[in-house]
Amino acid sequence: MKHTVATFKKAKTEGRKLSMLTAYDYSTARLMDEAGIHGILVGDSLGNVILGYGDTVSVTMEDMIHHGAAVSRGVKNALLVVDMPFLSYQTSAYDAVVNAGRLMKEGRAHAVKLEGGREMVPQIRAIVQAGIPVMGHLGLTPQAIHALGGYKVQGKDEAAARKLLEDAKALDEAGVFAIVLECVPSALAGLITEAVSVPTIGIGAGAGCDGQILVYQDMLGMFSDFTPKFVRRYGEVGEAMKAAFASYIEDVGQGTFPGPEHGYQIADEVIEKLY
Repeated sequence: MKHTVATFKKAKTEGRKLSMLTAYDYSTARLMDEAGIHGILVGDSLGNVILGYGDTVSVTMEDMIHHGAAVSRGVKNALLVVDMPFLSYQTSAYDAVVNAGRLMKEGRAHAVKLEGGREMVPQIRAIVQAGIPVMGHLGLTPQAIHALGGYKVQGKDEAAARKLLEDAKALDEAGVFAIVLECVPSALAGLITEAVSVPTIGIGAGAGCDGQILVYQDMLGMFSDFTPKFVRRYGEVGEAMKAAFASYIEDVGQGTFPGPEHGYQIADEVIEKLY
């Protein structure tokens, strides 16, 4: 089944949960797509898990376009969302439309995602009016990590919780097709989910959201710098990879790889003529 912004909205109406994962390359995206994932996000989290940065602030438009285009080649059915990186949309509605357009044309996205609440409504409206679907992102917004003072749960007191609720309503009215809620108390995320007409996609926001998303390196145990509380490990791929790498190193060192079965043959008489 081909997943689109329309099928995402229909899923909320029908009470069907949506599953999303991040991906940053062709082969991983293809495996996820074949497994039946509803949506793939080319997240600016690639700054952490692919490029080795300490945050997402350093990620560029060129980074997102490069990885978006790679992922798009592996996607047949999943909805492909690409993150708008830091300062590609905050500066003006004009910049937001131009850069969202680049992610669609050059990065082959089906939709874009940006962070922020009511202050981003002008940009969201402009992008949507240009015919580009927008996914919102509230709660812990990694591009603002320095302003937030670290990776902390958001919306824990009344004022902060009310702001998140009102921000979600504002994004809904501005025309987003879905909203990511990151590191938001479960009860608050559930309230927001009931208050908006579009699907909420949770990451550390409880089971009351309309869907869930995880960074695939986290859920497969491939990224050990930091493991958030909200991650469930669905495999220990990182350990399996290290074990395979170690076995390969040992086999090469001992001369047991490559074996005769891994080589190509040539007639003995050809070799004899070379002496």
